Amino acid sequence: MPQAEGSHSRLQSRSQKPRLPPPRDSLLSSSQGLGAPVGALVGGPKDFIEGAWRLRKALGGGMRQAGVLAAAALVGLAGVEEVLLRDHQNARRFAQGLQELASPICSVDLAAVETNMVMVTVDGLPPQELCWRLQAVSADEVAQTGRAVRVLLFPWTGRRRPSAWSLTQWLLRSQTHPSPGQRVASAPEPGPWE
Repeated sequence: MPQAEGSHSRLQSRSQKPRLPPPRDSLLSSSQGLGAPVGALVGGPKDFIEGAWRLRKALGGGMRQAGVLAAAALVGLAGVEEVLLRDHQNARRFAQGLQELASPICSVDLAAVETNMVMVTVDGLPPQELCWRLQAVSADEVAQTGRAVRVLLFPWTGRRRPSAWSLTQWLLRSQTHPSPGQRVASAPEPGPWE
C-alpha cells in the first residue's frame, strides 16, 4: 500500500473495522503526509532496523546535524491526525459540492469517500478527455469567478499531473464542450458553492 494512502487509511479505520495488512517491517516517509522536507522512519524488529542502519552507512547515507529535519518530522507526527482529518473533510466537501451540482457529465458516490480520495465517475466522456477539456478553462475565467479548485489527477498511464483548474457550475453543467484550442466563453455569475 502506498504510504500516503496508508496514513489516510489508518486514520479512517479508527471508526470502522481496520482494512490494513498485518504489521510488518516498514518505512514511513516523513515528507509524504507529515510535511517534513525530507526523511524517513524505519519500524520493525531490532535486527531489521540494524540491517537498515548498516545498509544506509554502506551506501553513504546520512547527514550531519540532521536534528532540524528530525524536528520537522516530529512536528508533523504531532499534528498529523488533525491535518489528515482536515484532508478527509475537504475531500468530503469537494465530493458533496460536485454532487450538489447535479451535473449530467460527472457524479460522485459519497458513500465511497472515506479518506482524502474522491473518485469521480464521468458519464459519456473518457477521463482523459475530461482532463483535456478542463485544461481549456482560461485564466480569465478563473479571474472572473475569483475561485479555483486544485484537482490532483492520477491517470492510469503511470503519469501524475497535478493541475489547477477552475471547476465552475457553468462548466460542469454545460452540455457542449470546447474544441481543441478553443477558448472557453465567459461563465455566468458564480453560484454559492463556487
